Amino acid sequence: MTYTLRFLPEVEDDVVVGYAWYEAKTRGLGEEFLRVFYVGVGDVSRNPLLYSMGHRDVRRRLLRRFPYTIYFRIEGNEVIVLGLFHCARDPRTVRAKLWEREKP
Repeated sequence: MTYTLRFLPEVEDDVVVGYAWYEAKTRGLGEEFLRVFYVGVGDVSRNPLLYSMGHRDVRRRLLRRFPYTIYFRIEGNEVIVLGLFHCARDPRTVRAKLWEREKP
């Protein structure tokens, strides 16, 4: 089955914050962060069932090299990316943010 990717608008902000932080640390590292993020999202779109289920029906995929996790949900033939959060964040805060973003 082929899955279509859809990003919640807040995901762009999540990615930009990560990019800016890494780019400020070392020139070019922000670009590497973006590359790793897009590889991760590509993996999710190809085989979303491969990744573990977290809270409710939200799945997660860890990024390689960077301590960030992509959170997503599968709805029919669509993968909805809900967020990108640093792994050091309190899990309760992440759950609360995901819950807020899921509200219609």
